[in-house]
Amino acid sequence: MDDEGLDRAFVALGDPVRRAIIARLSRGPATVGELAEPFPITMQAVSRHIRVLEDAGLVTRSRDAQRRPVHLDAAALEQLTAWIDRYRLDAERAYRRLDAVLATAASGTASEPPRAPRTTDTKEKES
Repeated sequence: MDDEGLDRAFVALGDPVRRAIIARLSRGPATVGELAEPFPITMQAVSRHIRVLEDAGLVTRSRDAQRRPVHLDAAALEQLTAWIDRYRLDAERAYRRLDAVLATAASGTASEPPRAPRTTDTKEKES
């Protein structure tokens, strides 16, 4: 997924209704009417949310006779997860290194960095 695709996906997931739709679709396909049931918004508004999710590549629609069920695109979510995991793993490595430094410092075995020698100003001595 390119940067533009990531942007569209994260923008789409920035809305709580769309996140709830994704959560519902994780249990299986659903029609617009089924997806609209828990929300106090119009079917037209739910259709617009689904369109945003489609444009972001997170859901697809198919035809099943008269029904047009909406399906979650698990591969697209996997790509988002992979992108997030890359940075999560980097952060975890940095925290493990910090933990090691702190553990060493707490045990008293850490060597303190050398300090610069303290100098006194000759004018201070004269006064």
